[in-house]
Amino acid sequence: MDLDGLIGKRIKVKVKGKVFEGVVMPTRSDNLVLKLDNGYNIGLKDYEILEVFEVEPIPTFKETFEKHLGLPSLKIISTGGTIASKVDYRTGAVTSQFSSEEILAEVPELKEICNIDSMLLYNILSENMKPRNWIELSNEIYKSVKDGHDGVIVTHGTDTMAYTSSAIAFMLSTPVPIIFVGSQRSSDRPSSDATMNLLCAAHAASSELGEVAVVMHATTSDNYCYIHRAVKVRKNHTSRRDAFQSVNQLPIGKVEYPSGKIEWNIDFIKRNERELVLRDKLEEKCVLVKFFPGLPPDVLDFYYDKGYRGFVLEGTGLGHVSTDWIDTLKRICDDSLVVMTSQCIWGRICDRVYDTGRDLINAGVIEGEDMLPEVALIKTMWLLGNFSLEEAKELIKKNIVGEINPRTPY
Repeated sequence: MDLDGLIGKRIKVKVKGKVFEGVVMPTRSDNLVLKLDNGYNIGLKDYEILEVFEVEPIPTFKETFEKHLGLPSLKIISTGGTIASKVDYRTGAVTSQFSSEEILAEVPELKEICNIDSMLLYNILSENMKPRNWIELSNEIYKSVKDGHDGVIVTHGTDTMAYTSSAIAFMLSTPVPIIFVGSQRSSDRPSSDATMNLLCAAHAASSELGEVAVVMHATTSDNYCYIHRAVKVRKNHTSRRDAFQSVNQLPIGKVEYPSGKIEWNIDFIKRNERELVLRDKLEEKCVLVKFFPGLPPDVLDFYYDKGYRGFVLEGTGLGHVSTDWIDTLKRICDDSLVVMTSQCIWGRICDRVYDTGRDLINAGVIEGEDMLPEVALIKTMWLLGNFSLEEAKELIKKNIVGEINPRTPY
C-alpha cells in the first residue's frame, strides 16, 4: 500500500470485523499506523486491511469564554512547549502548535475558576529561549499586572522552565502570583499531564501567593501538584510527570486535584506585600562552567578574552576545582564576578573545609551557598546588568528572592 499520499489525512480502515478511524502517521515499516482519537496508535498490516476510506477532518473547536463576576482575572501568556504541543502528522514528531485560545478550548473547566485573557507571545520549544525572550516576557507580565490582572500564568516548555522562571523572579518584583506551568506529555496523549497542571496553576494564580512559582505534577498519579519557588526548583527527570522537585527546601505548597484546595508548607511572599517593579537588564556575557577532572583552566581564559566577566563554576562536592585553576582564578577575579556552586543537587557550598577551598576563597571566588547552578547564573546575569561589579559581588551573597536559605535542612 502506498502510504505517502495518506500521511496526515484522516481515514477509516475496515479490517476483519472492525472499523478504525484516525490520522495516518509516518512510519519506517510497511504497516499502516493510525493515531486514534483516544491518543493511542494502532499498526495494521497490509493483509489485514479490507478497505480504506478518506474522511473529512474533525473541525477545530474554539469556545468563547464569557466573563463571570466575582472570579479572579488571570492572564495566560503562551510561549510554547509540550503543554502547547500536538503530534505533527507530517513527521510524527511532537511540535509546538496550539494557540493560547486552543489551550483554553482544551480545558473548559478554567471558566469555573477564573476569567481568562490570553495571548500567544511565542510558539517555540524551550531550548530555543534566549535572554532577550526572558526580557520580552518580563515586560509582557509587567503590563498584564499593571493592567489589573489578579495573576499571570506562563505556559512554557519544561526543559528550560527553571531558567526562565528564575529570570522573571529576579527581574520582576510582583504583588500577584506569577505561575509557570508546563507538561511532560503533549496535550493529545492519553497520559498527558497538561490539563491537571494548568488547572492547578489557575488555582495557584488565584491564591494569596505574591511571588514567582512553578506548578507541576507532584506524583505520577493525578492527585495533586506542587507549588515550587521559582528559584528553588529543578527538573530532575527527563520524562516522569513528577520530574520537578524543590531543592534544599520544601515546596511552597500543594494544590489538590480536582478540588483546587491549597495547603501551604513554608512561609512565602503574600499577595500585595510588594510593589510592582521591573528591572529587566541582563548581562549576557556570563557563563556556567562545569568542572570535570582534567579540564584545563584555559577554558576560563577563553571566555575572559571574549569579554565575559560573569563566571559560575559548577564544582565538585563542597565546591572544588583542581589546584591548577587557582592562578587563573586569581587573575580574573579582580574584574569579574566568580561564583562557586556544586554539581551535587542537594546541600550547600563550604570552601573552608579543605585547602583547595580556602585557596579559592583567597583567590576571590565567592561561595554560592545553596543556590542551584542555573539560578546562580541567572542571578549573576541580572546583577551585572543592573549594578556595578562591586555591588554585584556583595549582592550575590545576599538572599534576594528566596534563592539562598540561611540553613540547609538535612
